[in-house]
Amino acid sequence: MPVDRRIERQLRKLEKRAAQTSRKPPLSVERIVQTALDIVAAEGFEALTMRRVAATLDTGPASLYAHVVNKADLDELLIGYLCSRIVLPEPDPQTWREQTFDLAAQIRDQYLRYPGISQAALGVVPSNPEALRLSEGMLGILLAGGVPAQTAAWAIDALSLYVNAYCLEIGLWARQMDTDGGWVVTHDTLMGRFEALSEDDFPLTKRYAAELTAGEGHDRFDFAMRTMINGLGGH
Repeated sequence: MPVDRRIERQLRKLEKRAAQTSRKPPLSVERIVQTALDIVAAEGFEALTMRRVAATLDTGPASLYAHVVNKADLDELLIGYLCSRIVLPEPDPQTWREQTFDLAAQIRDQYLRYPGISQAALGVVPSNPEALRLSEGMLGILLAGGVPAQTAAWAIDALSLYVNAYCLEIGLWARQMDTDGGWVVTHDTLMGRFEALSEDDFPLTKRYAAELTAGEGHDRFDFAMRTMINGLGGH
């Protein structure tokens, strides 16, 4: 009798496991991408590996390769997904500068939701259809504004590099907050260090310490973006 009960318990476990397996959603590119984004949002881009994604999906790494070629392919898919969330306006010759700035700000805000993910953008050539859609849209805006074609083409690259670097810097700062016990150089600390500098060796840094450390939120991003966009010429 005890033997029969053990068999019954084993059968129930097998049935429960089979039921759980049958309820598990099928693996797809969409599920892989969303799982990868969840990992990055929670732990940063450095935590993202194919093995980690597979473990989170309760499958083996080999299963992922039926949908994603490799980690580089996954990185491109992630950037493509974020690009798909960017709203492209109809190019307007009268407001092309504001439209260009808005696109850069949209990309910034998408990347900042996922710490460090701009590393993926820096590491791939924009060949994903959604990334190309964004590039096409920005090119159309710049051309509509009277920016010469070669200038517009290089401007897209320069603006993208700045957005990526800006987001990466913030991601590194956030990681330092986590790994160093939440300690970073505050504005007051930095001002104190500048004020303690030698007047003979660093007269300008000491005199303009307030200007060098000024800015809140995305003030510096706004300044750099508008400076670059205004320098493109156009109408």
